[in-house]
Order: sequence, then structure tokens, then C-alpha cells
Amino acid sequence: MSAFIAVDWGTTNRRAYRIEDGKVVATERDDRGAASVAVGEYEAEVTGIRARLGDLPMLLAGMVGSNIGWRSVPYVAVPAGLAAVAGALDRIDDHTAIVPGLSYRDGLHADVMRGEEVQLLGAVAAGLVPPDALLCQPGTHCKWATVESGAIVRFTTAMTGELFALLRAHGVLSRQLGHRVEPGGAFLEGVTEGARRDLAASLFAIRARGVLGIADDAHAASFASGLLIGADIAARIERGATVHILADAALGALYASAIDALGGTARHIDSQAAFVAGITRIQDLAA
Repeated sequence: MSAFIAVDWGTTNRRAYRIEDGKVVATERDDRGAASVAVGEYEAEVTGIRARLGDLPMLLAGMVGSNIGWRSVPYVAVPAGLAAVAGALDRIDDHTAIVPGLSYRDGLHADVMRGEEVQLLGAVAAGLVPPDALLCQPGTHCKWATVESGAIVRFTTAMTGELFALLRAHGVLSRQLGHRVEPGGAFLEGVTEGARRDLAASLFAIRARGVLGIADDAHAASFASGLLIGADIAARIERGATVHILADAALGALYASAIDALGGTARHIDSQAAFVAGITRIQDLAA
């Protein structure tokens, strides 16, 4: 297995890895996400990465392949596994390619992802999750994916993190949501309330609880986070479901506690290991 460079190119950040024999031997992270790189700058950016990590073949995943990235690469429709993804690479040149994202449509419901598919399918390829599983990748836009026989067959994106950020920055609740989100009683109370799925009314109740002195505003952010995460989870799982979470430790812990509180079982997966396994398998299939 030859060495190559993999770039997980998000909207605001990017991570680049030099991978040899399926293992990361060098890495770098910066804030040169797709939102801050002009179309005409990508060639120079790629040249710079190679200057630092080696003159090697390169696979680019994520928003670099979107309409705000280097070029808009067509999505691969699900059901799809790593072979389908590898077969639809968009070649920039003989040594540089962009990984396509996935799309899903069911009646009026439509969804897309770019970059997350590498981690989700990589988790299966690495044996971190079984070939039939429910996976959750929390974040600004939380991804829920159902995998069957090692392929993603359907998925849903929930704007959970973005909604929390908007509520925190704007609107009537913004003054109450300045404290840090902490796992614990207030968060779990929010999870239980969120599971009722009356989100608009439950959110305004945060305002009323503060005005009436029923709840301390120091716990409002934790309650609101639990409310949004609880509503998200309650819409996705049934009691007894096992959910494999790919996230950083702090956010993953919040989702895990909420899933457990709502009768599911959470299992935390190493998201970097999943990405490396997925992108390595794509490179191998495309070689």
C-alpha cells in the first residue's frame, strides 16, 4: 500500500494527513476551510500541502467538492458503499482527486452529505461498527445514517448544532444561554422535555422559567442543549436501539448520555480512525 495524502476539507477547518500503510505518520490542521478559500486559490493550497507533507497522490474529501469549494462534484445516490464512492472520484489531475458526497431522497424528503460518508463507511471498513448499524455523527449538522451490509442505505441531517448556535447568538433566549453546556441534571431534564417533540413551545418555556424564577439561568444553556439533542434523538431511535457515535469526546458524551436516558445504548467510535480507514480503502479501490 503506497503512501498518499488525505485532506478532510470542511467549511471552516481542514485536516491533512500523510498516510503510509494505512497509518497516519504526519498531520496538520488549520482554519483554511472551503468558506475561506477562493476557487482560484485551491491549486496553490494543494501545492502547499504537498510541500509540507510530501509530493504524493492526494484525495480531498468534504466541502472542497461542493458549490462553495474547488468544484461541484456530483453526489452518489444511496444505497452506496466505499466501492461506489471510489468509482465516482472527480479527477483534478493524475495525482489529485475529490471524493464525491452522498445523496438520499424519499418522496419530499431529500438529504446530502460531503465528507461524513468517509467516516461513516470507514467505521464499517475498520470493523469499528457492524455491517448493519445505526450511526450518529453529531455536530453543527448532525448526521444519522443507517448502514446495511456495509452500505449507507438512508440518512438524515438535523440542524441541531446550528439551531443551538443561532439561539445563543440571536433572539429572546440569547441572554440566558451564555453559560457553558454541562452534562448533568439540567441537560438531562432538557433531554426528557425534548423527547416530547413540542420544540417551539419548550424553547419559549426557557424564557418563561427564567422570568418566573423557576429555573436558574446558569443552567439554561445546558437545558436548551439537552432539549435540542433530546428532540433530535427521540425522532431517530426506538427504545433498545444501539447507536454508534462518531464525535469528539465532549459532544459525544452529551449525545451518549441523552441516548442512554431515552432507552438506547450508545457506543463511542474513534472518528479519526474511521476517516483514515475509509479514505485508505477509497485510495486502495481507486488505485
